[in-house]
Amino acid sequence: MTRDEAPDFIGVGDTPDHLRFDEARLAEFLASQLPGFEGPLTVQKFKGGQSNPTYLLTTPARKYVLRRKPPGDLLPSAHAVDREYRVMTALGRLGYPAPKTWLLCEDESVVGTTFFVMDFVEGRIFWDSGLPDVAKEARAPLYRGLIDALADLHLIDIEKAGLSDYGKPGNYFERQIGRWSKQYKAGETSKIDEMDRLISWLPSAIPNDEASSIVHGDFRFDNVIMHPTEPRALAVLDWELSTLGHPLADFTYFLMAWFFPQEVRGGLAGRDLGALGIPSLDDAVAHYCARTGRQGLPDLDFCLAYNMFRIAAIIQGVYARSLQGNASSPEAAKTGAQVQPLARLAWSFAERAGA
Repeated sequence: MTRDEAPDFIGVGDTPDHLRFDEARLAEFLASQLPGFEGPLTVQKFKGGQSNPTYLLTTPARKYVLRRKPPGDLLPSAHAVDREYRVMTALGRLGYPAPKTWLLCEDESVVGTTFFVMDFVEGRIFWDSGLPDVAKEARAPLYRGLIDALADLHLIDIEKAGLSDYGKPGNYFERQIGRWSKQYKAGETSKIDEMDRLISWLPSAIPNDEASSIVHGDFRFDNVIMHPTEPRALAVLDWELSTLGHPLADFTYFLMAWFFPQEVRGGLAGRDLGALGIPSLDDAVAHYCARTGRQGLPDLDFCLAYNMFRIAAIIQGVYARSLQGNASSPEAAKTGAQVQPLARLAWSFAERAGA
């Protein structure tokens, strides 16, 4: 999916009117519930495009981050900040790099919707996978540090973390393929042969590997705060899509950056990775396997076909909804134009996997 220019996502700004709340009421609540909290309190909204509005809370002594459900009518399972709070709290207790959580508030009288408060973490967020603002020799270590954070997530003992009921066990690919096939067909606006072939082929090619782990669901550089000077993750953010699932679905989602052009999520396709000092796809896979103890990824092509199919289905749904609102929207047309190239790319990996 094409992202807005990175500067639009960086920093904080004034809160739009529809996302404002009573800041004095929040300060009063935090003073009564958050140990060590002392005002005065300043509230600013992060510019990032998260579906759950996120705010910087500044006091004389320290900074916090507040993440809330958006106001208005929502789907029952959408914007589940309580799930984000739960998984981040559980992982933080085990020493995983998730921001420290302080409290969850389901009393909607405070800011209008459910919210939680966590630490503000100082560090680096990279919006372009090419890492243009980093010295060449520092790029590969940053990639290895990022992959380590994802691999370590997949190695966490679900029972020990207290997350055995955080998602449905087993049959992850089967359930996801069925879900996104239905979603795609519900939003289909024109016939794309490759999508139909994928819908038919993917269920027949699911790997026998029944591994299950905590999965992030949207793991990439711009959802991770890296240490200011060291190549390691300080805080993995945006757990909205996290669940129990197949670790290779999670890892190969991250690997799609190697196949996307620069204008799509700052992808790496077409760039001279050797000249940039960025690991090749094979190097990234080898590092993940070494960290997790896997003996290679024989199902890599299937997993890439699955993930690209999934994104194509998501984009098709966005396109279909935008047409319902404004059939002449140029942005809608731009979005819809991404589906077929993604489907073709997905099918090319399906063919490599034996389709």
